[in-house]
Amino acid sequence: MTRPGEVFRRTFAAFSVRNFRLYFAGQMISVSGAWMQRVAQSWLVLEMTDSGAIVGALTAVQFVPILLLAPMGGLVADRFEKRRVLYFTQSLAAGTALTLGLLVLTGTVELWMVFALALTLGLVGSVDNPTRNSFVMEMVGRSRLANAVALNTVLVNSARVIGPAIGGLLIVTVGIGWCFIINATSYLFFLTAISLMRREDIDRSEPELRRRGQLRQAIRYVSGHPVLRSTLVMSAVIGLFAYEFEVVLPLLARFTFQGDADTFGTMFAAMGVGAIVGGLVVANRGRTSPRAIVVAAMAMGATMGLTAVAPNVWAAHIALVTVGLTSSAFLTLSNSVLQLESSPQMRGRVVGMRATAILGARPVGAPIVGWIGEHLGPRFALGLGAVAAIGVALWARSRMLDRKGPAASGHEVSAEEGEPGPSNDDHDALDQPGPRVVLFPSGTEDSEADGGGKGHRA
Repeated sequence: MTRPGEVFRRTFAAFSVRNFRLYFAGQMISVSGAWMQRVAQSWLVLEMTDSGAIVGALTAVQFVPILLLAPMGGLVADRFEKRRVLYFTQSLAAGTALTLGLLVLTGTVELWMVFALALTLGLVGSVDNPTRNSFVMEMVGRSRLANAVALNTVLVNSARVIGPAIGGLLIVTVGIGWCFIINATSYLFFLTAISLMRREDIDRSEPELRRRGQLRQAIRYVSGHPVLRSTLVMSAVIGLFAYEFEVVLPLLARFTFQGDADTFGTMFAAMGVGAIVGGLVVANRGRTSPRAIVVAAMAMGATMGLTAVAPNVWAAHIALVTVGLTSSAFLTLSNSVLQLESSPQMRGRVVGMRATAILGARPVGAPIVGWIGEHLGPRFALGLGAVAAIGVALWARSRMLDRKGPAASGHEVSAEEGEPGPSNDDHDALDQPGPRVVLFPSGTEDSEADGGGKGHRA
């Protein structure tokens, strides 16, 4: 029987690293503020326009830069010291939040200003997102990566509980503007945290030298790697149609259940509760595999379908807890597999492609989902995401799991072991598929099908 102390140490293994503890603490405050801003920004535009399509368009504008530029942002992460890049991006994000807050509080805000600042935040995020995600490996190392990514998912989804709840309360008490001001302040905590890190404890990847065709090289690398390619396609389809909760949930709260900003906030909080549970389960397992990614995507689609048919607001809240759990598992598992599968020189660009897939697909999906939610109803918009998640999971299963031969044998990558990637100086090898996270642990196909072997952004 496993002792409680062993379970705790395994679940929070990455906390043994001082730099990661600082990172986690700073992110907890900063990400809570960011979620508060996301709720406030959506509600502000809904109040100004009373249009779900325009709320969707705002989301699209914010994520267009990630769609177009995140792989380039990942190349920045590969070339420069990631901590210095984060100083720059986080400071710019704080300035954007402060500007929007002052505009709202002074009563001078106009719709085009909200869109312009959302675009600016998207430009910052196209560099910040791949840098932050790939920085985790340098702090904790390969052996603790799956655990650290899972704990980071717990962090993000704890913030999803805290941020929207505080945001909803502030909106109905002191006004929307203060959500943006408080978010601007929260960035200072993360900047302080990374300034206190010990540089000698950061295992920096060898900087990628400037050369022609580096993005094309990364595309060829991913295209020749079945697990990376299939995981990114799944992420893109799910990001396109399923991860549109900031568009769908305001409509569900207001038009389906006749709620207000507080209802919207508690719906996000319900998802966050489930996501925290899911992240802790994955962190405790400390393992990841392509089969687990497929199972998580199918489960996410099923739970979104349950939410779409919820008969009342309380049933919707319960269903959203399960959506949070399954979506958290998918994000955690896919992020871990992509980083573990990638060579050190390619990691920033692969993570940038993931940002494009998960976040960058939203400029296309958000207006579509917003239009469906406004004209056919929020339930139909959720149903679209459910069908998309299940469909792409079935497609990926045929590409990643129904394979014979060497690619379908071996072991999972866990917190206790990890396969080394290509040598840091073997640049020619980067055009070829890297070593794979193994699809099936020998003799454990049945346990995998039962949900075993799981392991983890905004």
